[in-house]
Amino acid sequence: MATGLSDYNLLAIFLISLVVLLAASEFGRWLGMRAGERGGDQVMTLESAVLGLLALMIAFTFAMALSRFEGRRDAVLNEANAIGTTALRARLLPEPHNTEALNLLRDYVKLRLDMTQRVLTPAEFDAAVARSSQIHEGLWQQAMAMAAKDSGIVPTGLFIQSLNEMIDDQEKRLTAFRNRVPNVVLLTLYGVAAIAGAFSGYAGGLGKGSSRLPVYVTIFLICAVILLIQDLDRPSTGFITTSQQPMIDTAAAIAAY
Repeated sequence: MATGLSDYNLLAIFLISLVVLLAASEFGRWLGMRAGERGGDQVMTLESAVLGLLALMIAFTFAMALSRFEGRRDAVLNEANAIGTTALRARLLPEPHNTEALNLLRDYVKLRLDMTQRVLTPAEFDAAVARSSQIHEGLWQQAMAMAAKDSGIVPTGLFIQSLNEMIDDQEKRLTAFRNRVPNVVLLTLYGVAAIAGAFSGYAGGLGKGSSRLPVYVTIFLICAVILLIQDLDRPSTGFITTSQQPMIDTAAAIAAY
């Protein structure tokens, strides 16, 4: 599982980043007041350049986080569809294979849902993945038993095909779950934001008596947008989470069989 900034509470990250950027702004303002009126035009040019770079970085990082969020959402839908199709085709199998396969699929979809209900430790996550693999093996044993009896039975072939897709979709979903915005990108974004805050404070310090409010509001908005990016980048925690409704609907359908 991913480590780094994603391990920390979002509110704590927001507050710390806000304090750091405000401190950078105040430091820049102090330097600007000491410098007096010297180099005002040059500072304004540099401030605009750094703010433009920050805007570009935010847009780039937001696009990365959004694409990963959409990938996780699509992975949930694809896996739910694959499980549902496998369950439907399992009903075509003769007894006792259909009952055994449906029982395994009920356990499987419940396990997949339980993995999203809370933040798992690395050990719990690995154990859940291992249990998923065990259920895959159990389903595959049912398919092998049917194929050994008569490899020409159409329901068996359809079941094996959908089972293969279900196994593939689990790996795709795990890959999407682990795919995060790299920590170095987020840290670079914070670094550019701190420099931009310092330049803004410096420019404000050059003009004696200028208000701090515009700089403070800008810094607050920057921190809020970066918080949104990090929230999008987290699969199951934060304010924005991937909807599990397709998996919930699939679980309800299998339970009714």
